[in-house]
Amino acid sequence: MKKASAEAGKRRVLVVEDDPDLQEVLRFNLEAEGYEVTQARSGRGALDQAFRNPPHIVILDLMLPGITGIQVCRKLRSNPATEEVLVLMLTARGSELDRVIGFETGADDYVVKPFSVRELLLRLQALLRRRLEAGPRFLCFGSLEVDVGRHRVKVAGERVELTPLEFRLLVHLLEEAGRVCTRESLLDRVWGYQSDVLSRTVDTHIRRLRDKLGPASELLETVRGFGYRISDELRRGR
Repeated sequence: MKKASAEAGKRRVLVVEDDPDLQEVLRFNLEAEGYEVTQARSGRGALDQAFRNPPHIVILDLMLPGITGIQVCRKLRSNPATEEVLVLMLTARGSELDRVIGFETGADDYVVKPFSVRELLLRLQALLRRRLEAGPRFLCFGSLEVDVGRHRVKVAGERVELTPLEFRLLVHLLEEAGRVCTRESLLDRVWGYQSDVLSRTVDTHIRRLRDKLGPASELLETVRGFGYRISDELRRGR
């Protein structure tokens, strides 16, 4: 099945929300911005539509009848036809744990209800812009190779599976190679929000990233009292 491309035709958004009033509000505003909107009110309905005609973006409620939004996101990420579809979670569940689970499951962004429609539209635009700007670009450091446009990571030629959040964290650190990134700056640039309470979330994801990168984890340095950086000594041109 052909994957969705944000560069071809109208930007397609699948709204997965079981509240008909909120679904209508989202449809009206998205169509006013030029999006092509399809809708689903259950997890199963969302998956059927997404697999049949992959959208560019899924706006996904978590508390759905039957299959939950978390389960939907996992299934989207595990299917080759939808693994690169952008997922914005839209939910009333806004605790730190809920956000962490959402991002670890594969969400590209996370918006808590009640929300501003204007902010939601801006976040969608930012997600699409980030995807388009990625383009056919490669970042290579020693045995680590990152195909930014295709969201592919290899270490010594072997594919490494990262969540979207882990991928964004790695790419940001690589783009800032040689410079120290504080926890606060990573929360702002990668997660999209700032909070001293959530700074330990960065440490958790850095540990997981190191585990997944294996021998290439030596590139990721801890600068005590400040944050993290990627050593640029092994940078390679591509």
